Amino acid sequence: MNITDVRVRKMTKEGKMKAVVSITIDDEFVVHDIKVVEGEKGLFIAMPSRKAADGEYRDIAHPINSATRTSIQNIILEAYEKALLEPEEAVAE
Repeated sequence: MNITDVRVRKMTKEGKMKAVVSITIDDEFVVHDIKVVEGEKGLFIAMPSRKAADGEYRDIAHPINSATRTSIQNIILEAYEKALLEPEEAVAE
């Protein structure tokens, strides 16, 4: 599995969510709405999720193992750091 594209939309308003990211896997499959979040221990990613009937949030799509999650997170955070250096318009949400 190769992540062949990463699209970063930076947030303009202050808060814990810093960006929303879409990744393309092997030029064939896209995952939208991965969030870059500022936590107590630094930046991390939150996979796309939906609120269930019981009020809990459940991931819609997610890596099966921690090595894959770490790999995806590293690629996304690297793209986010690069996006911070670019003077483009941010999206307010």
